[in-house]
Amino acid sequence: MARNSKELAKRSAVDPRDEPSAEWGWHGSFPRGKVAGGVVSIIFLLLFSLGPYQSRTQDLWLYGTALVLVGLIALQVVSRRNSWRR
Repeated sequence: MARNSKELAKRSAVDPRDEPSAEWGWHGSFPRGKVAGGVVSIIFLLLFSLGPYQSRTQDLWLYGTALVLVGLIALQVVSRRNSWRR
């Protein structure tokens, strides 16, 4: 078991002695989940702008927030793609 813990520590930034759940793999990030959640959020934000409003001020906030999310998703994808080069 000690060998398994050492191998796991090499693969993961989390020490299994500190976090017992790391031994069975429940410790890590979900990069695809972040991107998928961001895309769904962008779609909802853009759909909210279709409402029957008198003023379009809220559309600026919706579009701005969607644009920020697009930038964050692009940053996530580019950083994941270039992470092996560091």
